[in-house]
Amino acid sequence: MIPIPLVVVVLGGWCAIYLADTFLISSKSYKNTYEQWLSTQGLSISPFHIRWQTTIFNRFFYKWGRWKPTFLYIWFSLGMMFGILAMFGSMILLGKTLMQTLSQMMAESPGTQNDRMLQVVVPGVNLPISQLTYFFSAIFISGVIHEVGHGVAAVRETVRFNGFGMFMFVVYPGAFVDLFTTHLQLVSPIQQLRIFCAGVWHNFILGLLGLLILFPLPALLYPFYYTGVGALVTEVLEDSPASGPRGLSVRDIVTQVQDCPISNVDDWHTCLTDISVKPQIGYCMSAASLQQLHFPSRVYRRLDGSIECCSNNSLSDVCFAYHGNGKSPQYVCLPARKAIQTSLECKSNTDCQKSAANGVCAVPSIENQSRLIRVKHPPQVDMLFIGYPVHLEYGVNLSSFIPRYKFFSIDLPVVIETFCKYVISLSGALAVINAVPCFALDGQWILSSFLEATLSSLIVEKENRELLGFFILLAGTTLLTSNVALGLWMVTAR
Repeated sequence: MIPIPLVVVVLGGWCAIYLADTFLISSKSYKNTYEQWLSTQGLSISPFHIRWQTTIFNRFFYKWGRWKPTFLYIWFSLGMMFGILAMFGSMILLGKTLMQTLSQMMAESPGTQNDRMLQVVVPGVNLPISQLTYFFSAIFISGVIHEVGHGVAAVRETVRFNGFGMFMFVVYPGAFVDLFTTHLQLVSPIQQLRIFCAGVWHNFILGLLGLLILFPLPALLYPFYYTGVGALVTEVLEDSPASGPRGLSVRDIVTQVQDCPISNVDDWHTCLTDISVKPQIGYCMSAASLQQLHFPSRVYRRLDGSIECCSNNSLSDVCFAYHGNGKSPQYVCLPARKAIQTSLECKSNTDCQKSAANGVCAVPSIENQSRLIRVKHPPQVDMLFIGYPVHLEYGVNLSSFIPRYKFFSIDLPVVIETFCKYVISLSGALAVINAVPCFALDGQWILSSFLEATLSSLIVEKENRELLGFFILLAGTTLLTSNVALGLWMVTAR
């Protein structure tokens, strides 16, 4: 959940700004001076919204818009084709996402949120608070690149550029460009398309650049970091199940979870996901070891139907079930670490009898959703974890990059990798959402210019073209709104 102090700070800050703004505007002594200062600085303030506009960047936009005219013509023409394809593709993608959401809502046991290509992001719910910096930085950069695309394309098409600005809405940053509307309306529909499509085109290119950094990142960092030999622990959350003297520590290298080898962070998540959905794995033990380590105790059934046979209240003892000569299972209470520290994993007695004739497969008898998990991080002794695998997964932060020397930062590759992922996902999402033919988005103007460029000879009356565009916009707006509303409900209410 979103931390209450953060909510208080945000709401309190905006209330203070709004009250100060109201006081200064209402004051006879300060009103004129304050309004003149706002005008000079290019600032405007409204509830939960601050907007700043300036002309200091105009010369850069005019310089970029007049650089290599032929190249820019080809560049923004490609952007125009991409924007038109994205407009139709976004409708298909939103329709598919809506159907996936509806099917999950009607299912008794809905799948994971990651099954959907587009998701509503809610800080503190499906976005970790610790990654808010990445999130807002990526949004801001994606927004600036988007608006730079519009501005440069407008200058290239001889539309007057009035200024560039930034804004803050609640906690979300953004950017905008101010174009001379009359000039924009006088250029041809094709020129308008180049301008309107430039934003989503630049977001697409930014996402590609992120991919070009992310995928070869192991090769780029090879002189300083190596990969493929395990997952490096970069942080263990305080009071998490993985903390403690026999848990994981920063700079430990995790090489195996149960019988699942770990070569990178993705393996860590995959292995723990598999462990959570598969039955508890067992451990090979000899009959003599079982008798030697066994603590006599009473056997009883838990509320979830599983069997407990340890009644000495020891946190280190675990009830194990095995099948001996008889068909019915037998239960023994064993000290977990002594029992399994040198044992091989198994699924049945057959797996154990390959190495020892009297070997049996003893399976921990614990609560249905809990697991006994052995994590190898040599040269330290194996960590034993009992509980929900998801608690172990999110209690530890890891990196696939291991420093070649101790003085290299363990966080730098994680920062680069995480930031690239946020830029790719958010810049791509901004391209998709803005391309939707929806009121107040780029898609509205892309659709209008597209209809003027393609249907002016087929539908002669401008009013009829506008009516067709209105119904398409209405459909796109309804589709986008439905996705956002249902996606928000799936994230927060389920």
